[in-house]
Amino acid sequence: MRWSAVSLFSILGFLAITPATQAAQDYGILIISRERLEVATSCEIGIYVQDRLAGRLFQEDSVSFNLPAGEVSVRLSTLRGNVVGCEPGMDAPRSTKIQLRAGDILKYRIAADLNGMYLKKADLNY
Repeated sequence: MRWSAVSLFSILGFLAITPATQAAQDYGILIISRERLEVATSCEIGIYVQDRLAGRLFQEDSVSFNLPAGEVSVRLSTLRGNVVGCEPGMDAPRSTKIQLRAGDILKYRIAADLNGMYLKKADLNY
């Protein structure tokens, strides 16, 4: 009787731990790279996730974020640095909405056009 009670409590303990372990993995990975020379500036680029500065990229650099599943707002802006002429512009940078699901690994690269910098979907190339 004593061993059956102990085994019952241990099984219940494992069942209680399992959902907490699975809930902790509800995130996706967002990779943003500046590996190509598509952005013709030597300025440091700031990456804002949900309107908070979350990363900085120099040329030939990349950064990854573990983010909760759902819609994520990402915007790019030049940052002040040691390079002359790297002041942020007057116009508000456009943001990109990215839908991230649990287990996703999404890669974007920074590109530029006449309207400024934007995120362009890229292959993982693994």
